[in-house]
Amino acid sequence: MKLGVTGATGQLGQLVVEQLKKRVASEDVIALVRTPEKAKSLGVEAREFDYAKPELLAAQLDGIDYLLLISGNEIGQRAIQHSNVIEAAKKAGIKWIVYTSLLHAEESSLSLAGEHLATEKALKESGLEYTVLRNGWYSENYTGSIPGSVEAGAFVGSAGDGKISSAARVDYAEAAAVVLSDDSHKGKVYELSGDNAYTLTELAEEISKQTGKTIPYSNMPEAEYSKVLKSIGIPEGFADAIAGWDVGASKNDLYDEGKQLSELIGRPTTPISESVKQVL
Repeated sequence: MKLGVTGATGQLGQLVVEQLKKRVASEDVIALVRTPEKAKSLGVEAREFDYAKPELLAAQLDGIDYLLLISGNEIGQRAIQHSNVIEAAKKAGIKWIVYTSLLHAEESSLSLAGEHLATEKALKESGLEYTVLRNGWYSENYTGSIPGSVEAGAFVGSAGDGKISSAARVDYAEAAAVVLSDDSHKGKVYELSGDNAYTLTELAEEISKQTGKTIPYSNMPEAEYSKVLKSIGIPEGFADAIAGWDVGASKNDLYDEGKQLSELIGRPTTPISESVKQVL
């Protein structure tokens, strides 16, 4: 059984390959990446695979049975790109696609939801067997801001008192590997999130506790937060998107208490305190 992983040199993809190698033989894992040279350290076969080059995709899926389709990172292009992969999978005779979607995609106000729903629809209409992993927020989405926040003396955002059920990226990677290596998960839709929710005020308190410094949480209007992000070099469109996602968090779009992630991986998800500790 050959297992293909798209975006295998990305932050999530690399971790998925590591987790798969614990469950299946390395020669049964195929990394599908834009630049195969960058995949050498993964220790598996690597093939060139670019979502934006539909004419080349089917040939690169040859011999693969199960495919993990990790959502692309080009916001605004993803629905088209994912559709390209699904069409290629049909041509190549892929038996099952596992797709990384967004937590509660149907109800979410996050700007990301539309493209994920379009992809889920394309999967339903494809006639292929599929499973949807609706991933919640990665803790790293917030912990990446910790060094700058400590330096600035405050943690800023627009999430208000919204509860965030994040988990470490490795937790989601492990879930993907668990699912892809066991076909009893076919046909299911999983809502995946961390076991313990927190607000950004509580995250700032945890950072303060671990650093011994007072780092308050400063809640800002969306436009003001976007300005701050641009001032530290984040591109305009992406800064606006991040601020918008925080507003979604304020509406509890990133909150879930179903614990399906910890059930899948057979252990508690990584607590935010541990993710903070790792960054510090």
